[in-house]
Amino acid sequence: MIATFADAMWEYTVNSLFNFNYNSIFMLKKILSISGKPGLYELVAQGKNMLIVESLTEKKRMPAYAHEKIISLADIAIFTEEDEVPLATVFENMAVKEGGKEASASPKSSPDELREYFATVLPNFDRNRVYPSDIKKVITWYNLLIATGINKFTPEEA
Repeated sequence: MIATFADAMWEYTVNSLFNFNYNSIFMLKKILSISGKPGLYELVAQGKNMLIVESLTEKKRMPAYAHEKIISLADIAIFTEEDEVPLATVFENMAVKEGGKEASASPKSSPDELREYFATVLPNFDRNRVYPSDIKKVITWYNLLIATGINKFTPEEA
């Protein structure tokens, strides 16, 4: 029996991470962002009231607890003027634009340069709801994934 709302949310998070939909993007489902911790992490296993994650850059394993805000990259979407676009689609657009290499724009670029770059990747992104800090994070994550050898962001056609 689930005792509290926090326990219920933890169970939902863990179950959504481990019950993969094979039509979804499997790799990005396993890649996590943990609030307050730099970089990205790969889901390795589930412990009692925690997930075991491994840093993509350092390859160091550590626990991620229920009180930390954990989100799968497959669950993130970018606002556009019409709808939302999955982060995987944005990453795929970046990979096509950059030829599978790291982003030509630096996350340390000015806000105007970041918006200009992002407009080449996702022309109809909502300029009122997508902030330069969001664009910096997307570029940083993309570069990190490319550097670690993850360069396929959409499922293969069967």
